[in-house]
Amino acid sequence: MKLPIQKLFPMTALGGAAAGACVLAVATLVSGQGTPPKKTTRADIDAHIVKPALLEATSDRVAGLKSPEGFRIAPFATLQNPRMMAVTPDGTVYVSQREPGNLVMLKDTNGDGVADVKKIVAERKQLHGLALRGNTLYFTTVKEVLSARIKPDGTLETPRLLIKDLPDGGQHPNRTIAFDPDGMLYISVGSTCNACEETSEESATMLRANPDGTNRKIYASGLRNTIGFGWHPTSKRMWGFDHGIDWLGDDDQKEELNEIVGGRRYGWPYVFADGKPNLADDPPKGYTYESWAKTSREPDLLYTAHSAPLQMAFYAGSQFPAEYKNDAFVAMRGSWNRKPPSGYEVVRVKFDPTGKPVSLTPFLTGFLLPGGEKGGGDDEVGHFARLAGVAVAKDGALLVGDDTNGVIYRVSYGGGKP
Repeated sequence: MKLPIQKLFPMTALGGAAAGACVLAVATLVSGQGTPPKKTTRADIDAHIVKPALLEATSDRVAGLKSPEGFRIAPFATLQNPRMMAVTPDGTVYVSQREPGNLVMLKDTNGDGVADVKKIVAERKQLHGLALRGNTLYFTTVKEVLSARIKPDGTLETPRLLIKDLPDGGQHPNRTIAFDPDGMLYISVGSTCNACEETSEESATMLRANPDGTNRKIYASGLRNTIGFGWHPTSKRMWGFDHGIDWLGDDDQKEELNEIVGGRRYGWPYVFADGKPNLADDPPKGYTYESWAKTSREPDLLYTAHSAPLQMAFYAGSQFPAEYKNDAFVAMRGSWNRKPPSGYEVVRVKFDPTGKPVSLTPFLTGFLLPGGEKGGGDDEVGHFARLAGVAVAKDGALLVGDDTNGVIYRVSYGGGKP
């Protein structure tokens, strides 16, 4: 179908079909944001909705997961809606469950690679992002940042509210947090929309604050939704994976790996990649697409569009082969706006010795099953995990969480063939 648009449509505007296609025809754009074009602007975009069916995480399917030679994958724990993860030096794993709105503590007390302690240690509506600083655990909701000291048994003291006025969530309510090597707090605040001019200057930004939440400032802007971010262990430079705009087609906008630099702007919502214009949004008053691009920082690497990057973890463990040291792993939750689907995997970000990213390659795949149950065509596709959290366990294994079937997987290295 052909839809004349002035703004890119959110997912709900096109209904809940499991699969479909539309051509978005962009005619003369006069949105009040910029100077009306002297000539008609037109872009024909072939966009699709493909939502793979949720399948059961059977032992046979888990056994079919693919990773480099020598790695093994097995379930570590089962929860309701596991999202972000944080691991303490003693090996305690904390997991946010967004939908029930709680924080779960997991422990593997006998070292068999399976959690045998599972306990809810905090409750808060839409609890999501987690970060550790010393003996204190920090966590977020849509508008809040809280902290709680960790007791010797791993449970938490009464949480303390540090921030209560983050912007409204809108389309991207899932806040994430982390501490830089100097102990400053960073808060990722996603956009309220697919592509628009925000009403809050803190939306679509990375914020920086003191550990107690005071002196909050915008650190970087023009970031649509950078859920996964962190600092390279040796270079100490900050890296984050930003979500691309929907409804630009199967191969646009690609997911962007950015070095997040203080004071810099990133192209959303007006330009992306190497300065490509988002023709469905006029540039702001006083800018052209070209001038906005020149004052925005371009991404360092690009990955398949609509893969939906979530948590990112740098590997500082010692269990994996030495070549993985200081690389990063990213959970790609998976697409709904692409044909064929993308994501549903863990991706490795390889860095060179100077701390520069040089490649993005699939590390753990097989959660997406083209052909669904029967090995059929494109219209039959299923998945048994949409990945959300990644974290490095105390023993150096990689923990990977699925927020649909609720399984947290443990990826370990034993050498030789799996």
